[in-house]
Amino acid sequence: MHIPTRPTLLVLDTEPPPRLGRLTGRVRVLRTDAAGLAGLLPEADVLLAWDFASTAVREAWPGDGPRPVWVHTASAGVDQLMCPELAASDTVVTNARGVFEQPVAEYVAALVLAVAKDLPGTVEFQRRREWRHRETRRVAGTRACVVGSGPIGRAIARTLKALGVTPALVGRVPRTGVHGPADLDRLIARADWVIAAAPLTERTYRMFDTRRFGVMQPSAVFVNVGRGDLVDESALAGALRNRWIAGAALDVFAAEPLSADSPLWSAPGLLVSPHMAGDTVGWRDELGTQFVELYERWAAGRPLVNVVDKKRGYVPGH
Repeated sequence: MHIPTRPTLLVLDTEPPPRLGRLTGRVRVLRTDAAGLAGLLPEADVLLAWDFASTAVREAWPGDGPRPVWVHTASAGVDQLMCPELAASDTVVTNARGVFEQPVAEYVAALVLAVAKDLPGTVEFQRRREWRHRETRRVAGTRACVVGSGPIGRAIARTLKALGVTPALVGRVPRTGVHGPADLDRLIARADWVIAAAPLTERTYRMFDTRRFGVMQPSAVFVNVGRGDLVDESALAGALRNRWIAGAALDVFAAEPLSADSPLWSAPGLLVSPHMAGDTVGWRDELGTQFVELYERWAAGRPLVNVVDKKRGYVPGH
């Protein structure tokens, strides 16, 4: 692959912009919003999708003219940018694997503990100045089914295991330590905690539907930190209203931000958070540093890491 002396880096921007550090002066940097992306794509050697929530790449990519040889997204998931034309091209796609795993795992553990110990209830009773003694659930000795066996799913399993939870991992194909899809219903039927951490693909789209919520036991709690479209949100709201499951926590949604009139805000037993599970103090700096390191590998002609299998929609496991 021929690499220009001073390559052009196009940044699909959002505030705050990425810190490019050591790349300053070494690359020609163009910045654009969604509206200007299509017009600038032919000029770019590399595209950094810093605004990883935007669908602009998916919409602009099929246009005319040359396309970047490498696209990096500052996120774990690539469903927001992938389109058939990009998937079929020679362009290499990389993601932010390695940045979000432990923060997301800690967030899941926090949600499990918050639900088990009824911390939302404690906060509400304090607000009302009401002394209300309750008994809470023990976490140690419970079972979790973690759906998604990539780095985030594995980090969640390790962190829950440290709390005394027995985790079972479910992935696309069975292998040592990982169950396949055929075991999913059996595992969620006996799980106290069902954690969705899978990538969004054709096979996982709305995999948690009315039937799956019906399989879960009434004491189960469902948590989604993967992608919003893993879940049929209407089916989840119905399962909560009908008390098919004990509760749920969603950090991701089919449409973000969640509209003020969404029925999910008032669904009984549902904790709503604004897609923040992986966002710890300094996370943007980590993403910027990661991209700079990847760029230096690319500029030196070395193989990139975090390369996404564009047909599958994620970085294959080792």
